[in-house]
Amino acid sequence: MRSIIKYIAIVFLLLLVLSGLVALSNSPFAPGEGEVSLTKLVNQINNGEVKDIIVRGERLEITLTAEDKKETSKKEASASVSETLLNLGVDKIKLGQINLDVKNETGATYYLVNLLPILLPFLLVIFLFWFMFRQAQRGSMQAMSFGKSRARLAGEGGNGKKKLTFKDVAGLTEAKEEIAEVVEFLRDPQKFQKLGARIPRGILLIGSPGTGKTLLAKAVANEAAVPFYFVSGSEFVEMFVGVGANRVRDTFEVAKKTAPSIIFVDEIDAVGRHRGAGLGGGHDEREQTLNQILVEMDGFDTNDAVIVVAATNRPDILDPALLRPGRFDRRIILDEPSLKDREAILQIHATDKPLAKGVNLKLVAERTPGFSGADLANLLNEAAILAARKNQTEVSQDNLFEAIEKVMLGPERRSHIFTKKEKEITAYHEAGHALVAISMPHTDPVHKVSIVSRGRAGGYTLKLPTEDRHLRTKSEFESELAVLLGGYISERLVFNELTTGASNDLKVASELARKMVTQYGMSDKLGPIVFGEKEELVFLGKDLGSERNYSNEIAFQIDSEVKGLITRALKKAGEIISKKMATLEKIAKELIAKETLEQKEFYALVG
Repeated sequence: MRSIIKYIAIVFLLLLVLSGLVALSNSPFAPGEGEVSLTKLVNQINNGEVKDIIVRGERLEITLTAEDKKETSKKEASASVSETLLNLGVDKIKLGQINLDVKNETGATYYLVNLLPILLPFLLVIFLFWFMFRQAQRGSMQAMSFGKSRARLAGEGGNGKKKLTFKDVAGLTEAKEEIAEVVEFLRDPQKFQKLGARIPRGILLIGSPGTGKTLLAKAVANEAAVPFYFVSGSEFVEMFVGVGANRVRDTFEVAKKTAPSIIFVDEIDAVGRHRGAGLGGGHDEREQTLNQILVEMDGFDTNDAVIVVAATNRPDILDPALLRPGRFDRRIILDEPSLKDREAILQIHATDKPLAKGVNLKLVAERTPGFSGADLANLLNEAAILAARKNQTEVSQDNLFEAIEKVMLGPERRSHIFTKKEKEITAYHEAGHALVAISMPHTDPVHKVSIVSRGRAGGYTLKLPTEDRHLRTKSEFESELAVLLGGYISERLVFNELTTGASNDLKVASELARKMVTQYGMSDKLGPIVFGEKEELVFLGKDLGSERNYSNEIAFQIDSEVKGLITRALKKAGEIISKKMATLEKIAKELIAKETLEQKEFYALVG
């Protein structure tokens, strides 16, 4: 409606301006170049200075005898030229000697001046009707295409970028083997069919955000010699019931016409969530869409030549009917990259970045446990930004190390200035963490200690493992609890006072101790039992709470066990700090002076 009003206003203004220009050009008051009054013209005629006069309506074009000079004038609209000049006292004899020529107006100007005022209203009405019919036609076309597929064909309208292949996807060895097998099936189906094997109908890529699900799908799109259609799960769901199901039908119809083909559905959890757990019953739009996907994948009219590849990081909320064999036959797990994979990923993302001589990406990989492929790509990008900010021509090792801390903790906040007392407390706090970390068994090496604020942390002690680990022991957790409480006990012993600086440490330690008791079965008193069941509302896709499946007596015992773990860890950290107070003061004073201690400096300091 607003666009219609805007167009009408623009047309009206244009017509108004055009009418004004026409009216101004015909106005008797409009000034002209070389225009003289009728009185002066009479004097010029009486003096014999006028050669001829051409009359064009009310306009007089005068040619003087002196060098054929041109002038103009205007007469009265209701009287002839002779009558007007005689009334003003012109000499009849002199007037008779002048060549007087009357010419009627012709051509475009004549029609414009005379017909435009009549045609303007009709033109405006015709334009309004045309515009309204055009909008109505466009609306009907949009309504007809509302239920059409939103899937796009990979490779259409190539933008000149390098195409991704399996070689450009580092790590994910098993995942690539599984999905490459399907690509080979599409290329040479006879190889498998002669042994009675049928092509998998669905492949579900499961992994944490950033592990490379969509990246792997892009590689499949370029590796497969068949049409590859991609669509997001959210593009099926609309506010109108039936639209999503119709789009699913249309997507599969398009894919069947070009079979064999692949359909990639990204974030399938947007439409594939558990049925019956949401708001509404069978008429719910999302459930109708899911039902249509189930029928298309394995129903009465199933096309074996159409494979569905889907990606999600929430497989726990997907409907069981979607996960059964015959729908998604394969579930490919994409884990976070190992040390070797992280180095390979860094190598790929560093190909378009000028690295300084001597840069060791293996050291970067060692410092980034738990980083996903997307995190590593972001790390190299941040390192390049840091290098550009410092007007460097190459990305150095220091840029990479600084980028790791920026990605993990946030940017440095040099403007967050501590008072002298706060700086001293923070230095002893971080020194306590670092000292307990190197004194306890089963802890990771300290890579850096700093009292420079990053993100929301006033200071930090960076500990990183030397190798990839997938299992954690009770001894490791107990040592970690002592390290977390090292800053707290250090403040209490040195300043005989406590601050809010240890609040996050206490929160993390309490959560870890409670998980040891209730989830990991690491309590000798309570035994190998899991306490508490998570209650999940699937249509919201998140945990809303937990249900207590134990008595008040057990709850008291859980609290006692959690408190016991925290108390023992605090006692152990206190013993270490008290015994090595001189080393603590040495670390703290060095931190106050330098603000940051790298790994070599730290270990050289503590001996």
